[in-house]
Amino acid sequence: MDNQQQGNPTQQKQESTQLSRRSFVRTGVMGSAASLAFAALASRVEAGNGRNPDHNKGNDNPHHNRPQSADYGPLKPTKCMATGLSLLALPTGFDYLSFGWTGQRMDDGRPTPTDHDGMAVCGRRGTTIAMVRNHELSAQEGTQCLVEGGMYDPAEYGGTTTLEFDLKLGQFTRCYTSLGGTIRNCAGGPTPWSSWISCEETFHTWRDDGYNHGYLFDVPAFGTSSGQPIRAAGRFSHEAVAVDPHTGVVYETEDAGSSAFYKYVQPGAGERSWRGRWHKGETLRDGGQLYAMVVKGTPSMDLRGGFTPGDTFDVTWELVTDPEGIHGRAFDSAPTAAVISRGEGCWEDGGNIYFVSTNGGAARLGQIWMYNPRNETLSLVFESTDASDVDGPDNIAISPRGGIIMCEDGSSDPKRMVGLSRAGETFPFAENRIQLAEGDLDLIDSIYPGTKANFQDNPIGDYRSREWAGATFYGDWLFANIQSPGVTFAIRGPWKKGCL
Repeated sequence: MDNQQQGNPTQQKQESTQLSRRSFVRTGVMGSAASLAFAALASRVEAGNGRNPDHNKGNDNPHHNRPQSADYGPLKPTKCMATGLSLLALPTGFDYLSFGWTGQRMDDGRPTPTDHDGMAVCGRRGTTIAMVRNHELSAQEGTQCLVEGGMYDPAEYGGTTTLEFDLKLGQFTRCYTSLGGTIRNCAGGPTPWSSWISCEETFHTWRDDGYNHGYLFDVPAFGTSSGQPIRAAGRFSHEAVAVDPHTGVVYETEDAGSSAFYKYVQPGAGERSWRGRWHKGETLRDGGQLYAMVVKGTPSMDLRGGFTPGDTFDVTWELVTDPEGIHGRAFDSAPTAAVISRGEGCWEDGGNIYFVSTNGGAARLGQIWMYNPRNETLSLVFESTDASDVDGPDNIAISPRGGIIMCEDGSSDPKRMVGLSRAGETFPFAENRIQLAEGDLDLIDSIYPGTKANFQDNPIGDYRSREWAGATFYGDWLFANIQSPGVTFAIRGPWKKGCL
């Protein structure tokens, strides 16, 4: 994730944002009836590639016959229920809480680190859910993520914090540091064993001091990480992961101009008894093998542009022979891998794996691809052709109703969370409207002590150009972060009016 978009807005936006109804696809993308349930589109793809569109009719589809309308209406400035400040623009009927501001004192006595990034709900106990949140920090940047027993490299500042939220009360109840000593923890992904895989978005030449970076780390939903990297899963500019719950295979994206889409087959993954052998409290297993995706019949195929949504390719996998990048990039040791540009957000849904190329496509505004592990196919789901659709999608999540929410990280101002409906429409769902004036930080500090004393940026400023990250749905709530000034939101409202 690129966190360098920090300039002030160049022009004042109108207080009401109308929906964009640009259709991004006229042909299908699914290899089965599962997942986002673009049923008509799927049948066209199936007809085009000779597969039977009804071959998965017996599968349970959690999104079948759910509402497809994306029309939540125009956005309007909406006040935060915790602070009373107008921090976001949302459709009518939606409200939100802010929590976890940079500097806010946590339950472990530490100030909340800045640069909030990827996040997901990873576990539940009774009415309490736990979400793990990344902090994209390098050494000497802000407040260090520091936790006893959960540190990797004591010189580094990155890591994760864990937030607990009571669904019955509708309130955040606890937060603490859960991983430290890492570099630029960007995104990651939740696991079937109730944890969060945190990704280091960094890569450097191999060094022999024992602290190389660019790894995956497993963080339990409740508790703290061991701080030990999963070395066999590769060392590169990791962005996000998604785990196939049926096999235990971990899929990984890489944030680089020329990058691959990877899968890590951990020991025991893919075996028939896999699901029964995994329990809460286990962690991602080291010692497996890393592979890169290859388009069949076309070695090193360039997927960065020149394709139409609905295009589908048969794929296979090549073993990565230097996964830790000892002799160069891991990407270089898989010479026939398909090439994508800036792989970022990644999400599993219905057994399919969706991933983002943030600046892929002919307009360089972003693509979403879908990998079907049962059919071993890769399909282009979405390509932005205009910045009004979405400008640089980054983190993504799929809602219980089947729509995709995209966190925007391009040049748009203000930054948006953009919805993508099953009917193929994009629409703005939320805008970042954070502008902190004189006295606002005093108000926030009176509610969340420590914020003012440990705030990392100029407390008076316009933050509307700062990116969204970490969108994750659970029940009636959508949780998401704005990276700077560093704050987490819990959003609720009439979701059933649309696809989110």
